Amino acid sequence: MPGSMLLQERPQADPCDSHFLADVAAGQVRLSSEQAATLYRQMPLAELGRWADARCRAIHGDSIRTYVIDRNINYTNVCTAKCTFCAFRRDAGDDDAYTLPNDEILEKVSELTAIGGNQILMQGGMNPDLPLSWYETLLGELGDQYPDVHVHAFSPPEVVEFVNFFDPPGSDFRAKVKWVLERLQAAGLKSIPGGGGEIFAPAVRRKIGLGKCDAEIWLTVMHVAHELGMNTSATMMFGHIEGVDDRIHHMDLVRQWQDRSLTDFAPDGGGRYMAFISWPFQRENTPLGRLPDWDGSGEFPGDVVAMLDGSGEKLVAPEFGRKLRLAGASEYLRTQAISRLMIDNVYSIGASWVTMGPHVGQLALNFGANDMGSVMMEENVVSAAGTTYCLNEQILCHLIRDAGFTPAQRDNAYDLLAVHDTDVSPDLQVDDWSEFRQAKLHVQGEGCDEPVAVTVGGVDSPS
Repeated sequence: MPGSMLLQERPQADPCDSHFLADVAAGQVRLSSEQAATLYRQMPLAELGRWADARCRAIHGDSIRTYVIDRNINYTNVCTAKCTFCAFRRDAGDDDAYTLPNDEILEKVSELTAIGGNQILMQGGMNPDLPLSWYETLLGELGDQYPDVHVHAFSPPEVVEFVNFFDPPGSDFRAKVKWVLERLQAAGLKSIPGGGGEIFAPAVRRKIGLGKCDAEIWLTVMHVAHELGMNTSATMMFGHIEGVDDRIHHMDLVRQWQDRSLTDFAPDGGGRYMAFISWPFQRENTPLGRLPDWDGSGEFPGDVVAMLDGSGEKLVAPEFGRKLRLAGASEYLRTQAISRLMIDNVYSIGASWVTMGPHVGQLALNFGANDMGSVMMEENVVSAAGTTYCLNEQILCHLIRDAGFTPAQRDNAYDLLAVHDTDVSPDLQVDDWSEFRQAKLHVQGEGCDEPVAVTVGGVDSPS
């Protein structure tokens, strides 16, 4: 697993030189931000994918690619933030605002364990009406009834609002975060997801994440979690108003803070970022999505503003934040490949089939990704913005195998629970793939007591 390594840097090297990239892929040389930007803009997509795949194989080997069986539980959609990219949030008085009762959450976990699941991803809006005791009681009940289910919950913006809502003791923000996380950890919290990462560059973040914490605070929350021995993930949502250099700056900050955590805490058993997952913005039903598309004339305003050190100022481009440049499949794959080459100290890169669709997610396994993420029992955030892909274990295994790898179920620490290399593998037990053309995706909300039928996006029968 990548760790705290004193990697050589060659800032003057041509990043497109095959000898230099071979050393990067082998984990012997660290790619600079400037070199990453050059690769992004100059290297052909297929070639970039081959180098990202080489780096992935150096870390994970040539054969196994993973997935997890978990459930995404959005426990409340009441939120004080007003992010322009979000179609999920509601105000407390809205007709379709909700906070799930504990017994309903526990029933969702029961349904997960019935299909062999071992983890819940629990996130919600920033709801000021929920006291700390509500979270502690819920975590305690989850631990009592499902002691083998890993609770991966409460992204940094939620933790920040816990500090604001609960007014914990502590001389500074870091001490307050530590107090809150220690309470949640004692109640049963095991690890923290990377939600709310979006884009770290201040000029972008101020435009799209009104009321959400800044990068320094987000990264500090994760650093405290690592101090307490909890692993976390990091995320990036791109393909909106940001520039390419903003994406690379975001990756560089994850890498820098991972270095800090590995240096500060790893010798004593501390936590770390285990995974980086990036995905393109989904525009449907969001305020941000109502912006007009950039017509391609001149330089995109986001690129004018973006700086590799994050210091870009909106004043240099009057149209900044007023035009969208959405990311399609090729730009997604290019961005993911850069992330694998650049973030050399994070173990896993996740493929984002939830937003990009199953076959682009499958292709991502050849562009630096080693993990296909989770089966999709339930999802309420990106589906609120128009994404409705839904896959089960058999199809995930089939996609991984069809990409040339052996599928394996993992846990949150990326330890393998089952390697599907025999004839009794989930996908090899399917005789009629037509029955998997439709799947059930639970959508939480008023009037949604029953699952809704969702077409599995383009998953074909194996030839």
